[in-house]
Amino acid sequence: MPIPEEFDYIKAHSLEEALALLSQYGKKSKVLAGGTDMANMLKQGFPVPEMMIDIKGISALDCITLDGQTLFIGSLVTFSSLIKSALIRDRFNILWDAAHLVASTGIRNRATMVGNICSAVACMDSAAPLLVHEATIHLKSLKEERVLPVSQWFVDNRKTAIHEDELVTGVSVVLPTQKYAGAYQKLMRYSGEDLSQANVGVLALADGTFRVAFGSVGPVPKRSPKIEHFLNGKEITDAVLDEAKVMIETVIAPITDVRATKEYRMHMTKVMFERAVKEAMKKLSNL
Repeated sequence: MPIPEEFDYIKAHSLEEALALLSQYGKKSKVLAGGTDMANMLKQGFPVPEMMIDIKGISALDCITLDGQTLFIGSLVTFSSLIKSALIRDRFNILWDAAHLVASTGIRNRATMVGNICSAVACMDSAAPLLVHEATIHLKSLKEERVLPVSQWFVDNRKTAIHEDELVTGVSVVLPTQKYAGAYQKLMRYSGEDLSQANVGVLALADGTFRVAFGSVGPVPKRSPKIEHFLNGKEITDAVLDEAKVMIETVIAPITDVRATKEYRMHMTKVMFERAVKEAMKKLSNL
């Protein structure tokens, strides 16, 4: 399907040039990185920007670095790059697992993790891993630089806390100093390219605490302090998990759509939650 409307396009070759264009065009512009979500939105009749600002030429944004315990992922890092990174595999394994489940190889070769969270569709795969690792979003405009906890990033379905003249330069995660292991579970209709009907991320830490996040079961992805507090410090038995699964009903608000009913999403979220907790604990015990 072709894009039915015309718009202006410019490829920025430096961060400063991109920020100047954002300052000039503001809400009349859109930033293009991988473009996989953007192309679909424009084909579906979403508002067309006056100016499309392509940032793929800004090589400084295509980086994965570790400084002490702080891992930084630049805004042009694709899901394929995450999969190929030994650093992500070894230190941010829950994101590495999630990246393998993003759409198809062709999409993963173009789609960026930062673009995924900027699109802010409820079914995104990046959110749960970032939430349980308490990531920070780095934003920059001509006027200032800003950092924002990922917990404050998602405002509503397809809406974030970004300002109209800002660009996300990357995402950072301060890795735990104690041993930790994560697990990601995604409900799909079939193997291969498919959107998430529901997803769950769990991080287990050596001190007996847990972090739990849910996606595609509400307008925005969310962590659950309630469930985390219940699990923390307990011996994780089937009985404890059964109690926690009942609590999920008070935490998420799935809907019925063409891909799944709300009842099925609720049931499978409970199943995936149990699987994710057990998988994270197994990984942790093997470290």
